[in-house]
Amino acid sequence: MSDRFAVTATDGAARAGVLRTVHGDVPTPAFMPVGTKATVKTVDPDELRALGTTILLGNTYHLHFRPGEDLIAELGGLHSFMGWDGPILTDSGGFQVFSLRDTITAVDDDGVTFRSVYDGAPARFTPESVAECQAKLGSDIAMCLDICPPVDIDRAELAEAVRRTTLWATRQRAAPRADGQLLFGIAQGASDPELRRRSIAELSELGFDGYALGGLAIGEHRGVMFETTAWGADLLPSERPRYFMGIGDPEGVLEVIERGVDMFDCVLPTRTARTGSALTWEGRLNLRNAGFARDPRPLDEDCSCPVCARFTRAYIRHLINQQELLGLRLLSLHNLRFLLELTANARAAIEQGRLAAFKAEALGRLAAAVV
Repeated sequence: MSDRFAVTATDGAARAGVLRTVHGDVPTPAFMPVGTKATVKTVDPDELRALGTTILLGNTYHLHFRPGEDLIAELGGLHSFMGWDGPILTDSGGFQVFSLRDTITAVDDDGVTFRSVYDGAPARFTPESVAECQAKLGSDIAMCLDICPPVDIDRAELAEAVRRTTLWATRQRAAPRADGQLLFGIAQGASDPELRRRSIAELSELGFDGYALGGLAIGEHRGVMFETTAWGADLLPSERPRYFMGIGDPEGVLEVIERGVDMFDCVLPTRTARTGSALTWEGRLNLRNAGFARDPRPLDEDCSCPVCARFTRAYIRHLINQQELLGLRLLSLHNLRFLLELTANARAAIEQGRLAAFKAEALGRLAAAVV
């Protein structure tokens, strides 16, 4: 147990806990809605609170370029800027840089040079510069700069990514940060047992406030991803929070929780909403389909969100097909609530010692869905 994180219940490898931050406590497991550009698309902070959100994610890469961390700091920091008084985690920007590989012009032990996705201007990230950026943003949790290689990389390049990730984490560990700001290290190594174990061991020795399993959910087979998560999470320090970066489908959420993950994020609920689709216990509903034109039911009859309490599938289909912004908002609200409630119910199941039964029932409902 640390003074910032406590495990309060276990059920197999799964954990329920509490992460303490400057801006409040976060019950775990916790799903973090993604506020890439200081906003969760179409949803305001009061609505996020009402849905059950306890922590948000902000994107350092995009905020660095637009509007810039100096402007945000001048206006009181990211919390004040976006009107959210709860905890915020900021990523380092490393994933964006390395996923936009065509923009990279140089990678060396000091950092990475690339072209901005906005205007092509040259830019450079180092462990120290992303630490300074996140300190100015004033997030509760800052992530270390890492190298997230593509899934098809050869082993020599993967080993080099692990080496540099540790080197950069060591330097960022020593860099100044905002008062009370927690720092999480990111383990790389893909599904390679030796390299992943090496990365976890090297980062664990540095003594971070939390640890992430990076370099997964980027195109590898899901069975391999979940297997790596299981043994990888078990190797992380048990007294620190464990963060799986980038998963948000209902099945995936339950699988990583069962394997001992405490935190996770994904754009899936709002991105799915922008395609006109809803996450439900009947599966994913495409509201553009003509079959919903006269459907008087809510999106999900078991959902407690304000959308399902008031609006019909027929109405939301009308909004989506007429490209009315309210349709995207309503689907975003519902999809976020669906994942937040699923996560909260999984936490309750861990506390009751019945996660396996809860997961089996949930997956059974989803598998039986006929849309």
